[in-house]
Amino acid sequence: MPAEYLQGRGFVVTVIRTQRQKSARLQVDDGTVEIIVPRELPTERIQKIIDEKTRWVKEKLYLHSQSMPVSNKEFVSGEAFPYLGRNYRLKMEAGNWQPVKLKYGRLLLTLPIESCTSEQIRDALIRWYRYQAEQRFAEKVRRYAKIIGVTPSSVGVKTFKSRWGSCSVKGEILFHWKVILAPHRIVDYVVVHELCHLKHHDHSPAFWKSVETVIPDYLECKEWLKVMGAGLEI
Repeated sequence: MPAEYLQGRGFVVTVIRTQRQKSARLQVDDGTVEIIVPRELPTERIQKIIDEKTRWVKEKLYLHSQSMPVSNKEFVSGEAFPYLGRNYRLKMEAGNWQPVKLKYGRLLLTLPIESCTSEQIRDALIRWYRYQAEQRFAEKVRRYAKIIGVTPSSVGVKTFKSRWGSCSVKGEILFHWKVILAPHRIVDYVVVHELCHLKHHDHSPAFWKSVETVIPDYLECKEWLKVMGAGLEI
């Protein structure tokens, strides 16, 4: 099902429809606003929920903005943003809000330029990065899981404070979406790292041997994240 968006008062909400949800749930994660709703809930009802929760959402967004490190980004047309190790220039066009698209080598964002803020532009970019991370990680997990001989119970992305991924004892794997800013080989290393935890729930020599079998230069990848990881910011 294609992504659905609704306009709040000063923010945009991603609508996620699912059969598993029995009531609407509004959440703010890393500056992005999402509402998870039953598949058949009318759009008018969803918009009413968003409008009623405007103050709560704005408070959450404000707290998030205050906790963010000072960005060196200006969020203007022509500025470069990394994706899978390459830089792409942001191109903003005036119009009704539309999600970011990678088009002709540019990150194209359409929005009412005269009233937008840098926070809204960053929010739109993060939405795009998170979506790309979900797709890319799912693809890479499928490929490497066959090689390693494991089957995760689920794969997803979230925002971590101090790690690049996690693997639960139930086989649930999560990745920090910001890894998608790094080069392909680094993304591959993080994927293999977490998949190998399905065999070894520790960092024993046997675990690292499993990683090395698939990623022979894993030590270089590990060092890259240690040195460059702090720079994976928007």
